[in-house]
Amino acid sequence: IPAAERVLLSSVTMWLLLQSLLLLLASGLRSAAAFPKGCYPSEEEGLKTFRCSNARLTEIPRDIPNDTNKLYLDSNRIPFLPRDAFRDLPLLLELDLSHNIIAGVESGAFRGLAEHLHSLDLSSNRLVSISKDAFSNLKAKVNLSDNPWRCDCLLQELIRTVDLAAGSSGGIVCESSPQEEHVGKAFLQVMADTDFCNAYKKTTDIAMLVTMFGWFAMVISYLVYYVRQNQEDARRHLEYLKSLPSKQRRSEESSTISTVV
Repeated sequence: IPAAERVLLSSVTMWLLLQSLLLLLASGLRSAAAFPKGCYPSEEEGLKTFRCSNARLTEIPRDIPNDTNKLYLDSNRIPFLPRDAFRDLPLLLELDLSHNIIAGVESGAFRGLAEHLHSLDLSSNRLVSISKDAFSNLKAKVNLSDNPWRCDCLLQELIRTVDLAAGSSGGIVCESSPQEEHVGKAFLQVMADTDFCNAYKKTTDIAMLVTMFGWFAMVISYLVYYVRQNQEDARRHLEYLKSLPSKQRRSEESSTISTVV
């Protein structure tokens, strides 16, 4: 091959290699730029992991790889879990949301995770009350410890719905309760002696009875008042008739009697 052709071939080859390298670099930069600051993908024990620990997040990040198996969103400032927050993560096995400021979980927040998720950590947040519907069909082991729970019927229904992570039940402590003596105690300990939902039903039934009795008393009072008022009007009319001349009085009396009857 002539020298000129060799130089040309070498130049073309180098140009193609350089172009491929630039494309790979640009692709890598775009992928890195898509992740929130402080978040990065990795692989742990053969599982695809996405870590956003201590990333100062205030919401669930977007663009999480949809083949993620383990997702760490712990130690951030996330306050709320909206509906379908993890809808695009069908292969998720573990979800760590501990040490945030989560105070609300919307029904359907974990929709799409029921089939595969086996570990959900919501410990050390600001949860006071959650509807059991938020965990509908979820089979994961759930950690709910170290939250300022209100111990009532809602929490009792929730605890009976979810599968608590081993060793976490003792950390579910009553921060507040309708019964002051329960404050500061482990909820499962309190539940052993108290049926919150039954107590709530009794309170509701009593309130309904009191309301019905109040309405009944009002009706009776009105009827008594109505009868007395009519009797008083009839008495005044009869007294008036007595003061009239006899012929006119007899005519008015018969009219009054027929009206009263």
